[in-house]
Amino acid sequence: MSKDYDHRAIEAAANAQWKSGDVYRVDEQAKDKKGQPKKKYYACSMLPYPSGKLHMGHVRNYTINDVMTRQLRMQGYNVLMPMGWDAFGMPAENAALNNNVPPAAWTYDNIAYMKKQMDAMGLAIDWSREITTCKPDYYRWNQWLFLKMLEKGVAYRKTQVVNWDPIDQTVLANEQVIDGRGWRSGALVEKREIPGYYLNITAYAEELLTGLEGLGWPERVKLMQQNWIGKSFGVRFAFNHQIKDDAGQLIQDGKMFVFTTRADTVMGVTFCAVAAEHPLALHASKSNPALAAFIEKCKQGSVIEADLATQEKEGMPTGLKVTHPLTGEEVDVWVGNYVLMSYGDGAVMGVPAHDERDFAFALKYKIAIKPVMAIDGQTFNASAWQDWYADKETVKAVNSGKYDGLSHSDAVHAVAKDLAALNLGELKTTYRLRDWGISRQRYWGTPIPIIHCESCGEVPVPEKDLPVVLPEDCVPDGSGNPLNKREDFLKCTCPKCGKPARRETDTMDTFVDSSWYFMRYTSPGANAMVDERNDYWMPMDQYIGGIEHAILHLLYARFWTKVMRDLGLVKFDEPFSNLLTQGMVLNDTYYIDEPNGRKTWVNPDDALVETDDKGRPVSAKHKTSGKAVNIGGVEKMAKSKNNGIDPQSLIDQYGADTARLFTMFAAPPEQQLEWSSSGVEGASRFLRRLWSYGAAHAATVHQTSDKLPANLTEADQALRLEIHSVLKQANFDYQRKQYNTVVSATMKMLNALEQAKTISPEVRRETLGILLRVLYPVVPHITFTLWNAAGYPQQWGDLLDAPWPEVDESALVQNEITLMIQVNGKLRGQVLVPTDADKASIEAMALASEAAIKAMDGAPAKKVIIVPGRLVNIVI
Repeated sequence: MSKDYDHRAIEAAANAQWKSGDVYRVDEQAKDKKGQPKKKYYACSMLPYPSGKLHMGHVRNYTINDVMTRQLRMQGYNVLMPMGWDAFGMPAENAALNNNVPPAAWTYDNIAYMKKQMDAMGLAIDWSREITTCKPDYYRWNQWLFLKMLEKGVAYRKTQVVNWDPIDQTVLANEQVIDGRGWRSGALVEKREIPGYYLNITAYAEELLTGLEGLGWPERVKLMQQNWIGKSFGVRFAFNHQIKDDAGQLIQDGKMFVFTTRADTVMGVTFCAVAAEHPLALHASKSNPALAAFIEKCKQGSVIEADLATQEKEGMPTGLKVTHPLTGEEVDVWVGNYVLMSYGDGAVMGVPAHDERDFAFALKYKIAIKPVMAIDGQTFNASAWQDWYADKETVKAVNSGKYDGLSHSDAVHAVAKDLAALNLGELKTTYRLRDWGISRQRYWGTPIPIIHCESCGEVPVPEKDLPVVLPEDCVPDGSGNPLNKREDFLKCTCPKCGKPARRETDTMDTFVDSSWYFMRYTSPGANAMVDERNDYWMPMDQYIGGIEHAILHLLYARFWTKVMRDLGLVKFDEPFSNLLTQGMVLNDTYYIDEPNGRKTWVNPDDALVETDDKGRPVSAKHKTSGKAVNIGGVEKMAKSKNNGIDPQSLIDQYGADTARLFTMFAAPPEQQLEWSSSGVEGASRFLRRLWSYGAAHAATVHQTSDKLPANLTEADQALRLEIHSVLKQANFDYQRKQYNTVVSATMKMLNALEQAKTISPEVRRETLGILLRVLYPVVPHITFTLWNAAGYPQQWGDLLDAPWPEVDESALVQNEITLMIQVNGKLRGQVLVPTDADKASIEAMALASEAAIKAMDGAPAKKVIIVPGRLVNIVI
């Protein structure tokens, strides 16, 4: 074999052999060599969006999955590693708009290229299970389950306040609103009430919360979901009023409801605020042009809680009053831009003395501030907020009549009891979580299977007519949903009455596509949404993905699973038993300050950096233009910062194995990985060393017996001790998925092999075989090639299914051990003693050692302290 490490030839040959043998196809009936069923293990990476090229985040994610898959397969597991494409969504529409091509063509081209890149990485993917969410054979089941949800009342239609982009003519998700404007059009976003379909995820709120307890997920992910679900215990109660609508009827039956977790402060209410869309606000605006204008302004704001928390709080009085339920006092009603109609009842009680937001609002509009909670030793100052004003732990009620002296909890229950007696309120548990609106006024998504009939209203598409196929030849032009112009799609017949009707043109939120794809992997080609094969694979043993999906995707997938369970489709409660959130890949950033005040981001490869004598960067300039370049911080690789590394160029230059080795060695999977060109070079050098060693000894190893000699030399014993000791640690690191230290272990093994010059051929064969198997999951191409060249398949079979190496405990037994020698607690040297030496013998050998004699300088030993297996401390 060649002495030179030609990664292109090695990787191409290995990939071709694996592909021709279809070695990654997984069968639910898999059995071991003894004919027993293999234990299943389902390890899955979050499916990618087919953006066109893999990025380093993809490389890291899929390599983690691949390492896990290969190692567990060698341990005898039946391991499933599938892959698919999250292919619907706005990016494809935007690319189509920019390039004047259908989103489908752009998407399928990208999939083909990215799939080619994945194959080059040597990923052990079972492509027979590939799914593409924009294909009818997949999304028909989105439509099917939606109809089942509709039958069960889990899905329903209602009018809701949403973010509306008036230019793109579409609803925007919260994350698509940036500084109050549409992320693509830049138009000021409006609040608009439009009808749409919703999924009743709130009915599962408590189960979604309690179900987190038994999951092997990172604690911070669990906490993020807990906070998103947002369970709150408080009181929902009403302020009475006599406000009537134009027909003379009491608005909302004369009751304005609010919910509060601070019912203990109810005696401190000095105003109430309602959302711009609240019936009381709309009623007041009819006779108040200024208020009507303010309400229109509020409608242009975001419905995102994060934006509401940071935006300036504005309000306007309605001139209306409601009655405090316990004091009978009249309370002014304001319209507040921070109150959302979609949260609770669209109204809040204002207690400025004990809520920081209300406090700022009251100061701004000169509303009374009435403290009703106090802490001994603290003085309330109505001109400046102090954190203790909102305290619930040590406060006592004051200025609250019969409730004076009560703690927070006691006051809450006392107030709730009195409100209940008046039939105006009750204790209630609420959730921050809101029902999931899945309607999108966009083209590139799953068509919602509804037909609109003038006679029958909204009619579900009959199951036999599924899927409702999305035409793939539309080219968006920026003027709204192109489906509204496709008469061949729109025109249909009502299934109920047979009259002409029109199809729904809204499509489903793309989170629907990703809420169950992992179960379709288990049932490829099934004539149902899932079949009995899903019972074999699910729940998933290990899910791998970025922390950015910690809330919505994971929450929706858990909800979708529970709905499928309740419909009798699955037998489990939670989809993902364990979750690994890999850290982001970071790189240096550089930029040029332009005259217009903007920054032009410079790719790190285009920056010439000067460093000081300690290697720290001090200045930089552009390689071609010579312009001064500012040195930014280390940030996540992103197109916006132009600091990404193209994995394909890395693979072309160094090989997939080098890319894999670097991403596994540079940091533990859960931690951030900082890009390092020198680190990549180091990974490449290590693989060249491995190849050099393997190539030099392959022929000899191939001809050597697999039986160890009866009498091992000291060199043999020393090498086996080192290799098996490191193997023991590597096994532990594989178990805890610390692949960086696994790589470190293999580096120690190679060092030991290179330094062992006089070992027997049989020991070399054994120890090299251990190294190749331990390293194989990380760098499969080079190890596979060396394994075959060294003839190991004759002994253990193909490396894909070779048995995982076992630690030989006898190799860990040492005849001699090294003990450190201390004199008066200071390290002075070491001494080699027999492993079975008794205390007296160790003491004698230590005192007779050259290091001890020199350090003691003739002084007698007062005491000798022996720490077994570690050291001897001589006190003089």
